[in-house]
Amino acid sequence: MWEDTEVSRRSLIEMTRMHEYTALDEFENGDMDLEERQALRRVAGLSTELQDVSEVEYRKLRLERVVLVGVWTSGTVEDADNSLLELKLLAETAGSEVLEGLVQRRQKPDPATYIGSGKALELRDVVESTGADTVICDGELTPGQLRQLEDIVKVKVIDRTALILDIFAQHAKSREGKAQVELAQLQYLLPRLRGWGGNLSRQVGGRAAGGVGIGGRGPGETKIELDRRRIRERMSKLRRQIAGMSTSRDTMRQRRQSREVPAVAIAGYTNAGKSSLLNRITGAGVLVEDALFATLDPTVRRARTPEGRLFTIADTVGFVRHLPHQLVEAFRSTLEEVADADLILHVVDGSHPDPEGQLAAVREVFADIEGASDVREIVVINKADAADQEVLDRIMRRERDSIVVSARTGKGVPELMALIERELPRLDHEVLLLVPYQRGDLISRAHKEGEVLAVEHVEDGTILHARVLPSLFQELERVGKPVERVF
Repeated sequence: MWEDTEVSRRSLIEMTRMHEYTALDEFENGDMDLEERQALRRVAGLSTELQDVSEVEYRKLRLERVVLVGVWTSGTVEDADNSLLELKLLAETAGSEVLEGLVQRRQKPDPATYIGSGKALELRDVVESTGADTVICDGELTPGQLRQLEDIVKVKVIDRTALILDIFAQHAKSREGKAQVELAQLQYLLPRLRGWGGNLSRQVGGRAAGGVGIGGRGPGETKIELDRRRIRERMSKLRRQIAGMSTSRDTMRQRRQSREVPAVAIAGYTNAGKSSLLNRITGAGVLVEDALFATLDPTVRRARTPEGRLFTIADTVGFVRHLPHQLVEAFRSTLEEVADADLILHVVDGSHPDPEGQLAAVREVFADIEGASDVREIVVINKADAADQEVLDRIMRRERDSIVVSARTGKGVPELMALIERELPRLDHEVLLLVPYQRGDLISRAHKEGEVLAVEHVEDGTILHARVLPSLFQELERVGKPVERVF
């Protein structure tokens, strides 16, 4: 029926209309309005605006021209639009020009073509009229959905997972990061291999094998089987490499833990301002870019509280809604920085249309990291200079342990540092000792790792009054002499 000219014309008219939707919860027994289910709704503001780019420069860029399509199954219309807007940012980060964004209202994605056979034909018409060369779906497609939708629209089709993996591949810089991304890509690719005709067969037997017949059928492999074996071998090699490369990270982490230096991890949604906050606190000079997944390799820096106590602070990879499970698995060694921390600074973008959704998405990933959910968490609402005050107040009411900052202007950062001081593990061993001058290294450690209350140099050594960690306390007790001097 979709080939009928009059019906197609009416469908195209329906696609241009903007509808006001209510939440899915308002539908009883899963019923939806017929008009909503029969239309692909265009989402306004999803075309990429290229400014100040000449024709020669555009040809040099050779951006992919893409159409976005999503299935809205639950939540409000704002939720559906925000999800597609985020897909637009992902597509542009990967290096493409977004021509159109479409949303299909369904109770669940179609098991065959994701959006249904009729809507797939309408999507093909949109692709032809816009001149797009790629369709990006806002979800993870099964191999069957991918193949059937590609056969209908006649252009390349990728899903959200493949898009995120591509962005990670572009941004990975370190050897470990590249290996982790390649492993995730191979895990995604393995079940999606498919052949392109019988000419790829490597098996023998019967008349089709050139008359070899009985006795000639042997342990041959099809081209797909050969590719799968090679991918599995490569995945095993990458896992061994990642395990070896993570050894140095584990060694450094164990060294910090043995010295009992408190650890703080900055985690949160991608592009929420984590690297900017790290630079503001430590002056680390880490790359800051207004792009998704600009940081893939964790950065660990030293910092001090207002009272001079030393701690480490780590900038970690950003998360996103429906983060591919292949990435969580591949980046597990990196994400352990979060689980091993004494305190998590959960950074959220206060100027984002859906900050609560960002918080929920990140906590879903925390649940997949063993031990991360048990670490003390402070919600840092960033970009206060660009956020609506009502939104900031709403988040602070919902999140009991939260603070508002602006990493760009420095607003709220001193208060954040004071909060970190209070939340770090307490120094519960107080000493008042005379330490010989020959053990000046212990005085230095007390300044670096503890909280020095007073110091006085006398003839026999240094009188130290400080709060320190258990390991340093034992060493000071062994070499120092108790004094009764009151400062």
